[in-house]
Amino acid sequence: MIRFSLRRPNARTASLAALALFLLPVLNAAAQEQVPPAPAAQEPSAPAPAQAPVFPKPDPANFTAASPTKETVNAFLQASWGFDESRVWQVQAIEKTPAEGVSKVIVYAGDKSGKQKLQGMAFFALADGKHIIAGDDIISFGAHPYAESRATVQEKADGPYRGSASKDLEIVEFADFQCPHCKEAQANMDKLLVDFPKARIVFQNYPLPQHPAAAGAAAYGVCVTKEGGSGAFFTFAAAVFEGQDGLATPDGAMLTLNSAVTKAGLDPTKIAACAATPAVVATVDASVKLAKDLQINQTPTLLVNGRMIPANAPYETLKQIIEYQAKLDGVAAR
Repeated sequence: MIRFSLRRPNARTASLAALALFLLPVLNAAAQEQVPPAPAAQEPSAPAPAQAPVFPKPDPANFTAASPTKETVNAFLQASWGFDESRVWQVQAIEKTPAEGVSKVIVYAGDKSGKQKLQGMAFFALADGKHIIAGDDIISFGAHPYAESRATVQEKADGPYRGSASKDLEIVEFADFQCPHCKEAQANMDKLLVDFPKARIVFQNYPLPQHPAAAGAAAYGVCVTKEGGSGAFFTFAAAVFEGQDGLATPDGAMLTLNSAVTKAGLDPTKIAACAATPAVVATVDASVKLAKDLQINQTPTLLVNGRMIPANAPYETLKQIIEYQAKLDGVAAR
């Protein structure tokens, strides 16, 4: 987010708790190091029956900042974490800092079962009331933290789509044709199409600089969409992902892309000529800029009505979050 180092998540090693931290996404190790641990009394020395955690009583002396209010912080955390009914938290402090208008917020979080230790987390709320700093990231803040991103996506996400023409529930996938994790995520995307027939599911190009064939594949995809529409694009995309290993060399990439164009029912020579035009290159560049403007720094990433989610997260978790976000926005999920 503020830094555009392009990392790729590994869904196989992500637990639900780790995913929840990403989805905030404020709770990284750098922030946690600045926060005092929960009191030792909350950490039993021997196994005990699972029970809801007991939070330490907040000290009123630790609420020295006028903004944000505890209500705003709780509304933000509810929007961020409310999809997980087992998660509980308590705002422990909202403190003034030496920087005018900047407040330090400390939160303790755990789960209703008590199986997870209480964890201390911190972030800094900025004077504009709309953003927080957590570790290296600047993140939208407030009771409706995804509204601005949602409006941006509704206006500017112009990739091919499947499903509904309506943007009431819009799921935008930012992906790179040469990214292995993007290939793995296509199984999730196909399931979402079935489970959320009222959703508009958009493919938005985000070729990464470390993948030499990705930008060319993205340009081919733009031209396939121009010539054959969204249906042809998704046939092309499935074929490119299936033959992704072929993108590793220039000759292999040409063969892979031409084969995928043929499977989409189009002329490879015509598509290749189209892909080389400045207008198409500019279209791909604009899609990359959109991703960066939205502070997306990894592929594959979904934006669900503006809410950022890793596209290769466990599928049941994806469904849970999409249903929750649709409920927050007052739109039908199915």
